[in-house]
Amino acid sequence: MDPISARLRARHPQRIDLSLDRMRALCAALGDPQHRLPPVVHVAGTNGKGSTVAMIRAIAEAAGLRVHAYTSPHLVRFNERIRLAGKLIEDQALNATLDRIEAVSGEATVFESTTAAAFLAMSETPADLAIIEVGLGGVLDATNVIERPLLSVIAPVDYDHAEFLGTDLAGIATEKAGVLKPGAPGVIARQQEAAMAAIERAAQAVRAPLTVMGVDFDAWAERGGLAFQDQERFLDLPAPGLAGAHQIDNAGVAIAAALELDLPEAAIAEGLKSVRWPARLQRISAGPYGEAARAAEAELWLDGGHNPHAAKALAAFLAERQARAPRPLALICGMLANKDAGGFFAALKDSHATIFTVGFDGAAADPAALAAVARGHGLAATPAGSVDEALRLALRLGAGRVAICGSLYLAGEVLGASEETWPV
Repeated sequence: MDPISARLRARHPQRIDLSLDRMRALCAALGDPQHRLPPVVHVAGTNGKGSTVAMIRAIAEAAGLRVHAYTSPHLVRFNERIRLAGKLIEDQALNATLDRIEAVSGEATVFESTTAAAFLAMSETPADLAIIEVGLGGVLDATNVIERPLLSVIAPVDYDHAEFLGTDLAGIATEKAGVLKPGAPGVIARQQEAAMAAIERAAQAVRAPLTVMGVDFDAWAERGGLAFQDQERFLDLPAPGLAGAHQIDNAGVAIAAALELDLPEAAIAEGLKSVRWPARLQRISAGPYGEAARAAEAELWLDGGHNPHAAKALAAFLAERQARAPRPLALICGMLANKDAGGFFAALKDSHATIFTVGFDGAAADPAALAAVARGHGLAATPAGSVDEALRLALRLGAGRVAICGSLYLAGEVLGASEETWPV
């Protein structure tokens, strides 16, 4: 665990307690920094939030804007959560900000304190735009003390965090739609029918105008690039720099957001080409794991998706690569114990992959139990003692394509194994 994370866990409750009362009190004690941010793009959703944030940021930076960004969770270092005018916050500045938070924080949770620190640092650093990712839900998420966003974005809504958001898709979408605010336009990703209906009701209640993918705009892969069309224009653009067919939809949402922000087409094209977002179908070629795969002439991919919706995207990506260049396929999978492992492996059951299950620091599922779930979905699965052991086994058995998947926490351990692969 990095020192900043250790500090926060030692001094603040780690529980998830969806409420805005403590957050409002904390912000008030700090002089309400959330009201002194640059214009805010507030991003909610279940899957694709981080990728969408990364693309909007890359486009805005290509347009010459100084951009703050707040995302979660981090992969290797806590500093990854707070980006000030394009750069990760430095340790000295972060510790000084946390000193100020802790002087007034009371019973604020880790995430509330983290969010307040981001708002405070961002309010005191000049920038042109702030992109804020919701942590969990929307209505009662700590970031939702932002009252007047310039733009709200809702990525695809699906099932996750059932213990907090429930299992009713319309109810989950209603929570996510809490980022919609009076008069502020909302850009909405392609949604399932029940989710879209809930989002529309929430928008009507606050009179937020919506621009909806599949209705007002769309994007699709075409001739190795990306085509985007709305009611006013057609754009012929490069494919996004993030792997996977699902990133076409995420890119479409980011483009629609960029157009709402009046960013030029040249910046949109450059941002799509230059965007990077670690642990989202990331090709690993450096560090000990990358070197081991390269020595065996095998591909190694890393993906932090951890719910059935994300597993479907991973399955589609692997199926496309297998169709183009078939290779023996292995998955090294670790998941948090509270995730839907059955739904995750059900999405991968047609991959014919050999599964190796592993644990990681934190509340990870037991590898033996995870392997049993995978076998229940017709996949050959073996528990392993570590990612290192699992990768050695996979390569020894002749795997030519390996994906490490199932958790951002697992992805963080993989990237953290070498400074060469730390996110920057």
